[in-house]
Amino acid sequence: MSEPFEHKTVDLKNLNPQDLRQFLSGIGKEKFRTTQILRWIYTRGVEDFNEMTDLAKSFREELFTRATISSFVPEAEEVSTDGTRKFLFRLSDGNSVETVLIPMDGDRNTLCISTQVGCAMQCSFCFTGTFGLQRNLETAEIVNQVCAVRKKYPVNNIVLMGMGEPLHNLENVIKALEILYAEAGFAYGTRKVTLSTSGLVPEMLELGRRIKVNLAVSLNATTDAVRDELMPVNRRYPLSQLMEACRRYPLAPHQRITFEYILIQGVNDSLEDAKRLVKLLHGIKAKVNLIPFNEHSGSDFKTPNEESIRAFQVYLLDRQIVAVRRAGKGQDISAACGQLKGKLENKL
Repeated sequence: MSEPFEHKTVDLKNLNPQDLRQFLSGIGKEKFRTTQILRWIYTRGVEDFNEMTDLAKSFREELFTRATISSFVPEAEEVSTDGTRKFLFRLSDGNSVETVLIPMDGDRNTLCISTQVGCAMQCSFCFTGTFGLQRNLETAEIVNQVCAVRKKYPVNNIVLMGMGEPLHNLENVIKALEILYAEAGFAYGTRKVTLSTSGLVPEMLELGRRIKVNLAVSLNATTDAVRDELMPVNRRYPLSQLMEACRRYPLAPHQRITFEYILIQGVNDSLEDAKRLVKLLHGIKAKVNLIPFNEHSGSDFKTPNEESIRAFQVYLLDRQIVAVRRAGKGQDISAACGQLKGKLENKL
């Protein structure tokens, strides 16, 4: 006797607006239902079909048999004296990812979200790399970080700078961006979202062709020899290719590419490095985020002294390069990406 047919349930948070429209069309529903459901899920934060009161009871019952709405609840949360909050979310397969809420000026917050469990890039200064890559996050797992934090705190800006290389998970990341931007979804403007990459050149150019997003490039060195050691991705896409891709990346008139530069004592913090950085950025609308290395037990690297940091910044500023020193946040709460996960899973 054959097994009874069962519908495979679909997590609606894995669907961008176009996918959701197709799903609803497939069960005979009108296009405008897409907007209704997006608003219930993302604007109102509803996780139960029974609460979608402007949908007919029969429609809600059908959704219950065909679909689910996943959600996250933090397994752990640490709060810094400066207001930074770090969350650990446990995934359905037992893996975990981190999300960080960073207070900005006034009552505004920036949320740093993850796109992978672990990371394959193996950057020598990054604690997340010690976990290796476990898997990509699904679209739902990316947006659920935003949903979970927004239940309790305002989120004004989003940065895809947490665990993982976003462009290594390009399709799911683009779908997540489409949900973040959807007017009936989160309704974030494209200027409110920034994606950081270690420099996957082909994917970077594809991203620019397919969707608008602020781009941040993790640079961290001014010679191929040093970057090869710090960031193995440089062996595939050396600085000449990376900088050419940055020149080709589509930018709005007042938009700049942000170059993240982690300053490491005795490695990349000299005035010679600053001089080479000026040459590298020639012809690119650029902003430089100078980030003093955040020391952790997984690395022997050290933070430069204040004099070196200031001299590096002044050299760039004197040559009309926007150079901002990023304030350290959450120094007392496992601040480096991956540290809360490592502490709770006995890697620290």
